[in-house]
Amino acid sequence: MQAAITIIRYKKRFIYFAISAMAIHSLCLFFKKDIRFYKTLGCGRGGTFSKWPDWQQWGLLAVKDSILDSGIQTGNTNELIKSIYGSFIAWWFRVFRCETFTILLEPIEGHGTWNGKEAFGKLPPKSDYEGMIAILTRASIRIRKLPRFWKHVGDAANEMAHADGFLFSQGIGEWLWLRQATLSVWQSKEQMKNFAYKMKHHAEVIRKTRQEKWYSEDMFVRFKVLATSGTIKGANMLQNKL
Repeated sequence: MQAAITIIRYKKRFIYFAISAMAIHSLCLFFKKDIRFYKTLGCGRGGTFSKWPDWQQWGLLAVKDSILDSGIQTGNTNELIKSIYGSFIAWWFRVFRCETFTILLEPIEGHGTWNGKEAFGKLPPKSDYEGMIAILTRASIRIRKLPRFWKHVGDAANEMAHADGFLFSQGIGEWLWLRQATLSVWQSKEQMKNFAYKMKHHAEVIRKTRQEKWYSEDMFVRFKVLATSGTIKGANMLQNKL
C-alpha cells in the first residue's frame, strides 16, 4: 500500500476557488475507485498544529494499493497528480495556476484510526526500518480539552523546528481547532525518537495527552519516504535528501 500527500498553494485572487475545491475534489475522489482512503484538508499557518488557517494553502491525501507502479515519472508533476487524483483535479490545478508539492509514502508502522477506519491498512506497531521517516499524527480533540491542548502544543512545535534531524513539517486538518494533524519528515527514526521522547515540551505533551485524555480519536503512522515531486513556495524541502 502507498499514500500520497499533496500540499497545494493558490494565488490570493483564487482563494474562493480554493475553498470550493474542498467539496468539489472530495466528490471527485469519492468516485475514483482505485483510492482506498482520501481526505481533502486545510493547512495551518506554520509547520504544525495551528489555530489559524492559511487560506492559500490546502492539502489532499490519497491511499492506493500502488502509486509508483503506474510508471509515471515523479519529475512530471502534472502527470503524477493526474495518475493519483484524476484528470479533473490535475486540470483544476493547471487552470488556477496552483503550486503543488507531493510526497509519496509507504506506511510501515502505526496505530489508531481516522474516522473509525484503519486509513493505511493493518500496520504493525513497530518495524526494523531506521532510515528517513515521515510521521503523520492526527487527532480529534475533545471540546472540553481544547484549552489544555492549545496551551501546550505551541512550545512543542517550536522545539520540533529546531530539533536535530528535522527536515519538514506541515499542519493539516479537516476542521479548524477540533480535528488536527501534522506531517513531519526526519532524517532518521533515531533522530525523530530523540525529539519525541527526550525533548522536554514534546515529551510533556505526550504525557498529558495520555493522562488527561485530550483526544476522542487519534492516529499515529510512520512511513518510508519514497519520492517527492513539485515545490511549495518555490522550494522542494526534501530535494537531494532521499
